[in-house]
Amino acid sequence: MPVLIVGSIALDTVKTPVEEHADQLGGSASYAAVGASFFAPVNLVGVVGEDFPESEFEFWKTRRIDTSGVERAKGKTFRWSGEYAWDLNTRETRSVALNVFENFKPNLPEKFRETEFVLLANIAPELQSHVLDQMRRPRFVVADTMDLWIETTRDELDALLPRLDLLILNDSEARQMTGETSLIKAGRTIRKMGPQHVAVKKGEHGALLFGEDEFFSCGAYPLEDIHDPTGAGDTFAGGVAGYLAGKSDGEITFQELRRALIYGSILASFNVEAFSLERMRGLTNDEIEDRYRMFKLMSEFEVLP
Repeated sequence: MPVLIVGSIALDTVKTPVEEHADQLGGSASYAAVGASFFAPVNLVGVVGEDFPESEFEFWKTRRIDTSGVERAKGKTFRWSGEYAWDLNTRETRSVALNVFENFKPNLPEKFRETEFVLLANIAPELQSHVLDQMRRPRFVVADTMDLWIETTRDELDALLPRLDLLILNDSEARQMTGETSLIKAGRTIRKMGPQHVAVKKGEHGALLFGEDEFFSCGAYPLEDIHDPTGAGDTFAGGVAGYLAGKSDGEITFQELRRALIYGSILASFNVEAFSLERMRGLTNDEIEDRYRMFKLMSEFEVLP
């Protein structure tokens, strides 16, 4: 089944202590769509400007990404520039130009409104709710959020939560949202706010998954070389949503969610191996499955009698 993905599409300039790359494909929806496309077709909704390269539309077509919901508006594409410190965990935003994204209000094509799996990538909660208002009967809704929305649009975010099957956020955002220092307490508290499940990303330390009386801790795939962490969380979310859409025939079980989290983590590990989406462009499903098998071997253990 396809997955509907709505979010930002951008042209990024990223600098690390080693190198800098300008005007590369970025944005939450871009990373999420490519991540999801390894498991399921994608219905993509977003907005770009007149300066957005046509070659990226051609790339999306090769990944089973339907771009009929991507509007090309008059003006320039959303642009973001950031610089990472030596540890690649600390990032400073150098500039943001919303451009055509400033007035973005997603209007879903009629054929997209029947999509059963939905990923609301990192956009304002009001826009995420606006998308759901246009859907017929979504079967499983995943949403990502960030510190900005928690701080400035908390009422809108709180109203969205009961409509979600899975909320994804990182560890600092979970603590910000709940005031809890313990991620276990934070995850359980957020789940009581409305979403059926909560996934807390911990960067290079993996992720936590919370359900009703269910819990799972997923490690991160160990990497020797990380070139660009930009978009790792969005790729993770796309991998999770895409796996669920592509592999599930019936009710989504907690076991399937566990496996989806692992595949999301694996895709994110590939994404950070190069700038922008360059590593993902040539990535194969065989490489993903090889890394999944290695991940499983690293995680297996026997319970002592």
